[in-house]
Amino acid sequence: MSDPNVDMSDGATGRGARTLLAHVASADAAAWRGLATAIDDFFLPESHRIDEQTRIGLARLLRALVDTVEGEIRDHGVRQLQVQGEAELATALGAADGVFAALSESGVLRDRELMAELIAQVQQELLASGMPVQAHDDPERPSLINRFVQHPDRVLAQSAMGVLIAESRRRSLPEAGPLPQTDLPAELHHKLVWWVAAALRARVAATADLSASDLAALDRVLAEAAQRSLAAHDEGDRVEAAVMRLAVAIDAQPDELPELLNEALGDRRVTCSPGCSRMRWGWNTPWRAALRSMPAAGGCGSRCAHWIWIGRRLPGSALR
Repeated sequence: MSDPNVDMSDGATGRGARTLLAHVASADAAAWRGLATAIDDFFLPESHRIDEQTRIGLARLLRALVDTVEGEIRDHGVRQLQVQGEAELATALGAADGVFAALSESGVLRDRELMAELIAQVQQELLASGMPVQAHDDPERPSLINRFVQHPDRVLAQSAMGVLIAESRRRSLPEAGPLPQTDLPAELHHKLVWWVAAALRARVAATADLSASDLAALDRVLAEAAQRSLAAHDEGDRVEAAVMRLAVAIDAQPDELPELLNEALGDRRVTCSPGCSRMRWGWNTPWRAALRSMPAAGGCGSRCAHWIWIGRRLPGSALR
């Protein structure tokens, strides 16, 4: 005959103990990883560190880029699901947590090409903002880019206005929230869009009880939203593309380039400098020779500083 006083809770207690031990082991492993990171950070040479301004700007830019793409994909997906009568699924997608933390923890945002582009953009803006404005001899004389905007040549004027618009868009980085557009090269925008779409899918699937048909509908609208974002992205709207169009419109002669370069840098328009020079010399001498002799970029050295370094070595440059 069985004893009614037998304790039947041993199994549950054992499972609880195993769960607790697993949590302790996970916390211990996380603590060791944190210690290893702190040690690596302590012994990192100063030449390999990014300064605090760059770090803050990079964090804001990266977060804004993810928020921008996520907002596009999420909003379009929610609208499509509502149109299709999938109200519950639309609610689940709209209420899902943001994906920035998940993407950061996954490591995909450590992509070298993406980070190289973002660090260069941030340091370029910091360099431009830190340069002194060079006063013109005639205080009534408009700046270089504004003179081009007012030029009677329609192609030149429109190209200059395109540079102003592209620069304004890139510099309008909000404290929080999305950007007007990512302003990334096409291949990097492509990567970011699919990373965000995949992370959103994982967020919704993890927090909502979805059937196979629900998952199929979610996959469909997220893929459509991602394709929509890719189709809307125009690499020709980037600052670099606008600068190259302006350089073609200017068609500066070799003896005009030093003064153009000097005035562009005097107006703190760092992005205009390499475009004007590159259109005349391409990658041939003395451009290629200057690149070969350019000092090494330690750590996250600004590529814009290198453009200035090259500019000072162009024949007849006033930057010497």
